[in-house]
Amino acid sequence: MLGQTDLPVNSLLLPSSLLHGLNFGSIRATTCVYKGKWIYEVLISSQGLMQIGWCTLNCRFNQEEGVGDTPDSYAYDGNRVRKWNVTTTNYGKSWAAGDIVSCLIDLDEGTIAFCLNGISLGTAFDNITRGAGMAYFPAISLSFKESVAFNFGSRPLRYPLLEGYCPLQDPPVADLVKAHKLLGYLKNVIHIGIDVTEGKLVEKDTSMWQLQGEPTVLITLAHIFNYFSPLLCKVYLVEDVLMTFLLSILEQGGAVEAHPLIQQLLDLMWLLMEEYEVHECLKQLLTSLLRAYRFSPIIPDLGLQIHYLRLTIAVLKHEKSRKYLLSNVLFDVLRSVVFFYIKSPLRVEEAGLQELIPTTWWPNRFTKEGKESKEVKEESAEERLRRRAYERGCQRLKKRIEVVEGLQVQILKLLLNNKDRGGGEASRYIFLNKFRKFLQENASNRGNLTVLCPPEYMVCFLHRLIAALRFFWDGHKAKTPATVSSEEAYVPPQLFYNGKVDYFDLQRLGGLLSHLKKTLKDDLAAKANVVIDPAELQAVTMDDLDEDEESATSAAQRPSATLAIGGALARPGWLSSPTLGRANRFLSTAAVSLMNPRRPLGALEKIKVRTLSVEQRTEEDIEGSHGNEGLLLGKPPEEPDQPITENSLLEVLDGIIMMYNLSVHQQLGKMVGVSDDVNEYAMALKDTEEKISRCPKRRRDIHEELLKSQKVFSEKLNHLSRRLAWINVTIYSKEKMQDVYWLLQVCIRTIEHGDRTGSLFAFMPEFYLSVAMNSYSALKNYFSPVNSMEELPGYEETLMRLAAILAKHFADSRIVGTDIRDSLMQALASYVCYPHSLRAVERIPEEQRISMMKNLLAPYEQRPWAQTNWILVRLWRGCGFGYRYTRLPHLLKTKPEDASLPSLQKPCPSTLLQRHMADLLSSDRDLAPSFLNSVLNQLNWAFSEFIGMIQEIQQAAERLERNFVDSRQLKVCATCFDLSVSLLRVLEMTITLAPEIFLDWNRPSSELLLRRLAQLLNQVLNRVTAERNLFDRVVNLRLPGLESVDHYPILVAVTGILVRLLRGPAPRATAVLLADPCFQLRSIQYLLGHAEPSALAATAPATDKRHFSLHTCKCQPCAGPCAMLTTGHGCDGQSGAAPPTSEEDLCPICYAHPISAIFRPCSHKSCKACINQHLMNNKDCFFCKATITGVDDFTKPASS
Repeated sequence: MLGQTDLPVNSLLLPSSLLHGLNFGSIRATTCVYKGKWIYEVLISSQGLMQIGWCTLNCRFNQEEGVGDTPDSYAYDGNRVRKWNVTTTNYGKSWAAGDIVSCLIDLDEGTIAFCLNGISLGTAFDNITRGAGMAYFPAISLSFKESVAFNFGSRPLRYPLLEGYCPLQDPPVADLVKAHKLLGYLKNVIHIGIDVTEGKLVEKDTSMWQLQGEPTVLITLAHIFNYFSPLLCKVYLVEDVLMTFLLSILEQGGAVEAHPLIQQLLDLMWLLMEEYEVHECLKQLLTSLLRAYRFSPIIPDLGLQIHYLRLTIAVLKHEKSRKYLLSNVLFDVLRSVVFFYIKSPLRVEEAGLQELIPTTWWPNRFTKEGKESKEVKEESAEERLRRRAYERGCQRLKKRIEVVEGLQVQILKLLLNNKDRGGGEASRYIFLNKFRKFLQENASNRGNLTVLCPPEYMVCFLHRLIAALRFFWDGHKAKTPATVSSEEAYVPPQLFYNGKVDYFDLQRLGGLLSHLKKTLKDDLAAKANVVIDPAELQAVTMDDLDEDEESATSAAQRPSATLAIGGALARPGWLSSPTLGRANRFLSTAAVSLMNPRRPLGALEKIKVRTLSVEQRTEEDIEGSHGNEGLLLGKPPEEPDQPITENSLLEVLDGIIMMYNLSVHQQLGKMVGVSDDVNEYAMALKDTEEKISRCPKRRRDIHEELLKSQKVFSEKLNHLSRRLAWINVTIYSKEKMQDVYWLLQVCIRTIEHGDRTGSLFAFMPEFYLSVAMNSYSALKNYFSPVNSMEELPGYEETLMRLAAILAKHFADSRIVGTDIRDSLMQALASYVCYPHSLRAVERIPEEQRISMMKNLLAPYEQRPWAQTNWILVRLWRGCGFGYRYTRLPHLLKTKPEDASLPSLQKPCPSTLLQRHMADLLSSDRDLAPSFLNSVLNQLNWAFSEFIGMIQEIQQAAERLERNFVDSRQLKVCATCFDLSVSLLRVLEMTITLAPEIFLDWNRPSSELLLRRLAQLLNQVLNRVTAERNLFDRVVNLRLPGLESVDHYPILVAVTGILVRLLRGPAPRATAVLLADPCFQLRSIQYLLGHAEPSALAATAPATDKRHFSLHTCKCQPCAGPCAMLTTGHGCDGQSGAAPPTSEEDLCPICYAHPISAIFRPCSHKSCKACINQHLMNNKDCFFCKATITGVDDFTKPASS
């Protein structure tokens, strides 16, 4: 399907054979040629799958076959670099967004050729079918969401015509001649002045020409424009005549301000042309400038881009023209964000980067073990020279790109001007409304696909907007010293609930806005003096929010209700638009009355607060006046009285943060792929060079092939290193990193201010927390190693403040969204993986640390617990039994060189947080049992699921007809295994830090917890240690995806628990383990390498796999504590507890333990373990269902 672009498709192109909604649609033009030489241009807006060329009327296309796939159709595909005519072969060069493809057909010679950016790609097809009835139409086939624009001649072709070729549409020759003559007359008037004193004509300096009201000149100009004005409404003439003339004025060099002639000419146009003529002329002029900027080839000095940006600045400097373009063209007709984009060259040789960066270099990093590795390798003298030469080339490139970026910032400074109030509203407030609408279109994803701004444009727009914003912010600070500087910028919390800024249907931390307005209306009244109309609250129900339109009755009643409370305006019709979210509709219909700050709630004052659409807002609604605080209405008492800055700049800042959340972060992650490619090719080149050095001299054939490979890798690295230099300058430079860091600090301060408002914090949009987490991730992962986050000012303090936010809000009851809560948990889990960020967590106030650990130790039921468990595991790794590895030892033994195997960060345990955990578990007698019972429950579930899955995997693997296991099933199975191991590690951590929870039986829950733990440990050991069992068979299959499933991780975790339980005199723990019915001495012997000889003999012929034994593992000694079990330590040498002499003495529930408890008041009996576990969830008796009021110890009386 052909998507529209900001450059309208030529009218000659009609969807005569368009297949709507398909993945590969085709379009044929309505004009054909049958003799002669013809050409048309295609402007590539996206670089996806497209086939462009010519076809006949007889060609029939479908969703599988397009232009070039049928006889008598011919196409060029720059995405795959091929040409198509039923069959396909290599042809041409790869294209990129911003390129122009010229399609040529010579029906006299029977050939078809193509050009890319004016450079011929050679003849693609010859001997094409010609003759009677054969005519060729321009045609294209393209994938869904791809977009192009055609130029058949309605505009001047971008590149000069080849000799003999004509565009499909003839240029307006007569109008061109007339326009050039009139332009010549205009130039003569500008060049020549009248010397009144001497009464003769004299030549004047055109650059300083001004319209001074001379009657003769005015009359002459009026006559010229009488004929010139209608011509300036035509696209071809604006681009070929007017734009060329204006560009020639700036070619003299110097700053744009040095050429006031353009301003004078625009004054003439507004004076002597009809208003509709000026509007059309300016629209076509900006469209031509945008097209020329976007589709200009990249040359070393970026001269073309600079040329067009300078003219754009000159036009926008004219106040009346700027306001018209802002109001009607820049965001409505054009994708004006293109002006702030610097495209990346796909072909570095054409961009001149070889001359700019003659020497290439790439970092010698050949490991993927995390980006925080600080290993410094010796650099040879040759490498040092290459690196310095490469860096000098990068600096030259940076200086040239900075010129373009400076011009782009100048454009935004003009658009953000708030001093040009002559003739209407200032430019900044027009820009604000258009900018908000732009954000809405991109946030809702409901607009035309091609209206949405591409992420690569967003990145550049964000950085230019930050530069312009900080320029005005610091300028205001210089004029008003009492305000906040941009270094301390933040968004005040009242913007999130006073209805002055539209957040569309974006989710708030506390849920839907309508719900928050109803549930927090009292808090709004008490803290922010915001009163919601009760009639509105009653009318807006969830059912009402689903309706698109209100009934006529409710619409008629609405104004009286709103005016009674505060004089708010009735809802305009535009609010019924389906493009607005349900939550925003409530805010737009709510009548809000605001009283003076910090006054007690009393009689309502009739202060009219208009709830207006974005288009209806004025400067007064934003900045406020005469006691009206504008965007800052409803300031909570927690907010300081210090003014921040101009209100309009606060809304721009809010929009920048939203923009980063929409697509900038994803694009930053995407562009890292080029750096990864450089590393991969560098590894391949190094490996090839090592092979060349080892290659025997007699094997010349191998040596030659290796040399060819070396040449290919070197050429690819040269290309990628130059392209990477461009990307590092435009996206990952130090200045861009500082912009992202500034956004992170803004978000942190905004969250801190919002948190102080208590319950009103729920009104904050979720994207503020998301941007805080994502910007930190980008700084840490995307900008290194070019720039290091540690070099940023205030790095340590920023880490600590972000850590405090994550620690507090991951379990904040004011945050209800599942996705944002999961994101906070994942961010905290990532934070504790790295030493720097973990130390930041340890530096937050002690009260916050203890609160975080208490939230982590909350019961696992009814909440996402896997990430919580992972955080606790990370705090423990490096302290556990055999738990100091960075990669699983059994994986290193099998495939030590496989880079795709899961790698872990180096252990960085936190003894401080462990101590907090130990204190909480020891001091809070209710917290420990509830937490441990939930851990034991989840362990039971995870390990049971794992066993069930490996049974299914084993059955599938044994089938003769289908030896295939679903990869998703394998992934889930491995996840359950990893969860089981991590839960065991948390139990080991708990037993180590607070052993009294299990071993001090003065605690009411200790016996039950120890028995449950023993039961689960024995189940795990029995499943894993049995010879020729299910676990062994699945592990020996070595299925891809199950690499982490092995004896080592789970048995070492179980052994760690046993060691902690049995170390020292622990007869009670030993007795409980031995008394469990599932206990098998064979499992302990297996751990120590004392397996049964018969079992070993049976498995020996099958594999050479060594029997697992803790004696062979390089971990802490464990034979001593485990020997307690083999010798029956503390149990008089018995291998298990002595069974009761009579079946009547066994617990009637489990038949494993003797009766030891009697229930009140029903006097039924069981063992303590059964009744204690039962009473955790149910208070009714097992047998009679009576309510149990107490449990007493039971001892059987001695029999005679």
